[in-house]
Amino acid sequence: MKVHVIYAHPVDESFSAAIHRTVIETLARSGHEVRDLDLYACGFDPRLSRQELIDHYTPGLNEVGVRDHVQSLRWADALVFLFPTWWYGMPSILKGYLDRVWLPGVAFHLPADGGRIQPSLTNIAKLAVVTTHGSPWWFMKFWMREPGKAVVFRGLKPLLAPGCRTAWLAHGSMDKSTPKSRRRFLAKIERTFSRF
Repeated sequence: MKVHVIYAHPVDESFSAAIHRTVIETLARSGHEVRDLDLYACGFDPRLSRQELIDHYTPGLNEVGVRDHVQSLRWADALVFLFPTWWYGMPSILKGYLDRVWLPGVAFHLPADGGRIQPSLTNIAKLAVVTTHGSPWWFMKFWMREPGKAVVFRGLKPLLAPGCRTAWLAHGSMDKSTPKSRRRFLAKIERTFSRF
């Protein structure tokens, strides 16, 4: 399977970096072809420029500046997002990636009559997210109603293949995490992605 990994964390020594390495290594060991996009390492600019916004609804023209990223989306059979949850959502660099790359004509089509948008990334049949957050799991689930999960699974997943399979792995209470809880989470990641 062709798996596009999109990673957003600026610190190479972080637990997120350990998650990133574990996902990449496990996918490679399992025989998948991986395209790894480290948004910070490649210096991705999350800012949507004036010209990009002007060209936003013009397919083809709106891909100028992000064409390589668009090609990776069209190449992939599966997507994996790896990011920490900050202020109950994804880091701004990842939000900027979505703003600049998941475009009309790329991720979806806008019908001329103004009807419901139509998915364009139907080549992608699997979607996974691995994240961390400082809050306990129950706070994220019951009080915050998992805003990051809603964005990915309610907002992005409908743009993918019908019946797209999903996985959501979150390590909560990072502020109180221990070496043991982190090892246990990395082992869960290995199990998940060894059968991805």
